[in-house]
Amino acid sequence: MTPLPAPLRWLYSLEWRRGFYDWARSDGVTWVYIFKVLLAAFLTLWLAMRLELPQPRTAMITVFIVMQPQSGHVLAKSFYRFLGTLAGSAVMVLLIALFAQNTELFLGSLAIWVGLCTAGAARYRNFRAYGFVLAGYTAAMVGLPALAHPDGAFMAAVWRVLEISLGIICSTLISAAILPQTASAAMRNALYQRFGVFALFVTDGLRGRSQREAFEASNVRFIAEAVGLEGLRSVTVFEDPHMRRRNGRLSRLNSEFMSITTRFNALHQLLERLRSSDADHVVAAIKPGLQDLAELLDGFSGRALTNADAARLVTALTAYKEGLPARVRRLRATFQESDPSDAEQLDFHTAYELLYRFVDDLHSYAQTHASLADHSHAREQWDEPFTPQTNWLASAASGIRAAFILVVLGSYWVATAWPSGATMTLIAAATVGLSAATPNPKRMAFQMACGTLLGALIGFVEMFFIFPWIDGFPLLCVMLAPVIVLGSFLTSRPQYAGVGLGLLIFFSTGSVPDNLTVYNPYTFINDYIAMVLGMLVCAAAGAIILPPNSRWLWRRLEQDLREQVVYAISGKLKGLGSSFESRTRDLLHQAYGLAVGQPQVQRDLLRWMFVVLEVGHAIIELRKEQAILPVHPAYAESQPWRQAIRVMGRSLVRLFLQPSQSNLERGLIAVDHAISRVQATDEPFAPHFDTSALRRVKSYLHFIRTSLLDPQSPLYAYVKGVEHAA
Repeated sequence: MTPLPAPLRWLYSLEWRRGFYDWARSDGVTWVYIFKVLLAAFLTLWLAMRLELPQPRTAMITVFIVMQPQSGHVLAKSFYRFLGTLAGSAVMVLLIALFAQNTELFLGSLAIWVGLCTAGAARYRNFRAYGFVLAGYTAAMVGLPALAHPDGAFMAAVWRVLEISLGIICSTLISAAILPQTASAAMRNALYQRFGVFALFVTDGLRGRSQREAFEASNVRFIAEAVGLEGLRSVTVFEDPHMRRRNGRLSRLNSEFMSITTRFNALHQLLERLRSSDADHVVAAIKPGLQDLAELLDGFSGRALTNADAARLVTALTAYKEGLPARVRRLRATFQESDPSDAEQLDFHTAYELLYRFVDDLHSYAQTHASLADHSHAREQWDEPFTPQTNWLASAASGIRAAFILVVLGSYWVATAWPSGATMTLIAAATVGLSAATPNPKRMAFQMACGTLLGALIGFVEMFFIFPWIDGFPLLCVMLAPVIVLGSFLTSRPQYAGVGLGLLIFFSTGSVPDNLTVYNPYTFINDYIAMVLGMLVCAAAGAIILPPNSRWLWRRLEQDLREQVVYAISGKLKGLGSSFESRTRDLLHQAYGLAVGQPQVQRDLLRWMFVVLEVGHAIIELRKEQAILPVHPAYAESQPWRQAIRVMGRSLVRLFLQPSQSNLERGLIAVDHAISRVQATDEPFAPHFDTSALRRVKSYLHFIRTSLLDPQSPLYAYVKGVEHAA
């Protein structure tokens, strides 16, 4: 057989194909996205010009704003953009009707509206925030130019809605029809890969091989994935009926994943405390049960968990769970032969109580994952949604900042009568809205100013030296394409997204010709100066007026984290577990993003999250145990042990609201008193953790006590002087 020539051998080689597939999954996706942006932008511009819409560039700008690599994101963003545009246009028409003859009152009312919308964008994140952004700056972008001709305000609003609708239709069509990248596929991949990483994380922890830094980094990753998957879930309902029928199970799966990470973190923290306190014989007594679970999970570690794999995991966990109580009794009998102390027996019982709860939640997670293979399933019934938690003060700060910017720039415009003052004000309204939902609005606004300046330089050359010499739409597309490609490429890089967004949006605002093109260098230069000035004012305001990445907000978010323990104690019990999990993790996710570049601040926030999750989860379990107690005098409300738990709850509220040495001492005394009251109570059931409610209560109380004394906890700084309470 004649061997193939060298070029053909290289073409058919496995190495070349592997390299091509790697490129297609990374940079190839970016270039497909850029191609679709180009196609959607030019299709929109051509249709807008053919339909003789007043401002074709508005339709084109819509493409740049809503276009995303994944079609589900395009649909979600388009939906909220349309709603926001309708709301903003309606408010603009109302304000023009009320204050057409009084510019000052119009600007004041507009500033209040933009401030409220910006606060809403900061509070309601993901694509819902974008609806608030559009509601705010649409009122400014349509209303400010309409002040000169109030009688045309209504038609201006109608034209803007039509232009934006055209951009939305073209973007959605191109995104869904040409090489679609679906959010549902991304979500399936994330779900399948996530459990393999978590299983490896668990096996390392059970065998004592995890390092503190790796443990914290993995938890940060799991938190980000939980928040990100919730966003993906809300997007997939727009594009995929298959995922829409599983929406309840996907929400449940995310909630159960947060629960198993918290369960394992609690077990891991207890094991680490035992290992660091030289309680080797206690660890040795616990180890056999841990080893069995680690061996079970080895077959699922580091690999994708398909629906079939999840069904196998359910079978394995069912057998392990059924055999665990008898296994624990044998291990306890062996352990008691060494005559352990009361504290050591509590450590043993608490570890296996946490292990049993972890396995139980892991079993539920596997069942839900396996149920995704069915078109409909009983586990679809889930009414405990992810509950985001945004600090109201941070949202109010964004709103105050936006209103202040509009008042200052609007006043300058009125005082100077600068022809481009309206442009400066409306561009500032757009910038402050677009940057409100980002962790660093100052940086975002400054990057947009840089992109706008670059667009001004390129636009000046194209507007006055190229456009007058070209003829026809194809040549116009050739001249615009390099700018769109550059801007789209920059937006695909997170570190330069603001520059790309500024270049695409504001190059189009000032340099893309309308149906009737006017070549006026004076107006062109003034408008671009106004745009850049408006953005620089937004950047300065973001750095000076209650900046969201400053110490005051970190402290406030830390306080919000601590207050989640109060929520665990006083919140309504139905759905409390999942709500507590999602609120706490969402707060940490926000705070971690705001504290980028401050590793010590991030570490302190993460340590607070661990102790809050540990104590809060134990309190919720205590409340659940008490809610299902059978009718018996030993479990009556008036029993000393139940009164002691209520006293302990009040002391923990004081401790987490105002951490101090005295409050920690009171808290430890209250926990110890509750443990002693439980130990002194007789109950009519066998003293095993699967039959004795008081044994489970005692385990959770002991775990709260060890959490408060954990050397890794931020509360450990107050431990000095309270050892006698321990």
